[in-house]
Amino acid sequence: MVDKESCCGPSVPATTHGAAQPVGGAAGVRGRDVGDMVLIPGGTFRMGCDRREGHPSDGEGPSRLVEVAPFLIDITSVSNARFAHFIEATGYSTDAERLGWSFVFAGLLPDDFQPTRGVAAAPWWREVFGADWRHPEGPQSDLGGRDNLPVVHISHHDALAFCHWAGKRLPTETEWEKAARGGLEAKRFPWGDDETPGGQHRCNVWQGAFPSDNTKVDGFYGLAPVDAFMQNDFGLYNIVGNCWQWCANWFDDEHRAMRGGSFLCHPSYCWRYRCAARSASTPDSTTGHVGFRCVRDAG
Repeated sequence: MVDKESCCGPSVPATTHGAAQPVGGAAGVRGRDVGDMVLIPGGTFRMGCDRREGHPSDGEGPSRLVEVAPFLIDITSVSNARFAHFIEATGYSTDAERLGWSFVFAGLLPDDFQPTRGVAAAPWWREVFGADWRHPEGPQSDLGGRDNLPVVHISHHDALAFCHWAGKRLPTETEWEKAARGGLEAKRFPWGDDETPGGQHRCNVWQGAFPSDNTKVDGFYGLAPVDAFMQNDFGLYNIVGNCWQWCANWFDDEHRAMRGGSFLCHPSYCWRYRCAARSASTPDSTTGHVGFRCVRDAG
């Protein structure tokens, strides 16, 4: 395992612990998010892992029994189409748009892309000016044909702004893990312990030698549609793999928790697409593999 800053995405320096910024142009306006939700039953479940499969600093273990109240959760990550509806209704400007750049995985850039600054510990991450949710790989890219892909280049601040508009919120790590496990007890993945049961891929992660060679045997090189692969037993799509999902709580004094892993995860260096795995980033960080899904209280 390597430092989470390298494998799970670079962070920008932390700024403040403030709440979500007002929704630009329409502060306080609530809207209707069209994402379908499913009820997750309340009760006690075993959270965390005793297998010591992650980095000790991630704090996956020890496993423990925790109580969670029933809640509703999006069956998919928020898509580009859903996020566009929010932007159209509010005029909100994301952190990446305001800052003018975001981190992009180098393997998604064209061969003739102009040289850009890389991250020293993770040269596959490139600082790309003009990259944001509308332009996932920079100014030369757009959202054509990507309505059903997860929205990315989203900061924690941006996710909170969407939630405020939609009348929803981000899940706690406890809620996220309860939902991800799909009712299964102490399993690595939402479907069990075998990553590819019967040779069938159940999530979008990296296959091959990272970062130089992706065999794409799961069918994807970058992001997959939000409803790709099989649902877990609670009816959730892509709860692991594809894109990281922001959670509500702090990981430490400067970083917000993220769960689920992404299309860049690989067991050789970042096995963080297991149900118990944790990562984090500063609240204003944006990358091409971080998005979110929403929850709301039941009843």
